[in-house]
Amino acid sequence: MSTHRTSHGVAALKTRTNLVLRYTACAIVSTFINLVTQGISFRLYRGIGELLVGIIVGTAIGLISKYLLDKFWIFDDRSLGFADNLHKFGRYSLTGAFTTVIFWGTEAAFALLGDHDAMRYLGAVVGLSIGYVAKFHLDYRFVFPVKS
Repeated sequence: MSTHRTSHGVAALKTRTNLVLRYTACAIVSTFINLVTQGISFRLYRGIGELLVGIIVGTAIGLISKYLLDKFWIFDDRSLGFADNLHKFGRYSLTGAFTTVIFWGTEAAFALLGDHDAMRYLGAVVGLSIGYVAKFHLDYRFVFPVKS
């Protein structure tokens, strides 16, 4: 009986590790998509509010790509109904808004602690890490709950 528990524990750890690696990959891909989209936006539009336009466009495309990656690859949600997915995307966006506040707040706090870009970037990494962990748990509970 003890052997069964141990092998089950190892299998659960492997599954959890696999999920963490997949989720990390999704976060990296979505961040890359966001930044590339911002870069394209900056090349296409130069003028008043170009930074804001780039951030909004990058965030929107990054949000959509992360939703699709999380939906299909992390939470294995195969639903295709428009109304159901619109509702889920709304909840997903709300959890994203909450975690964005964590990210921006942490980055700002680190920027205030040091007067150089390294502290700001360190704050961004710490804030993103905390935000993505929180986002996973919020999405697991409120966006893609496991149905029994």
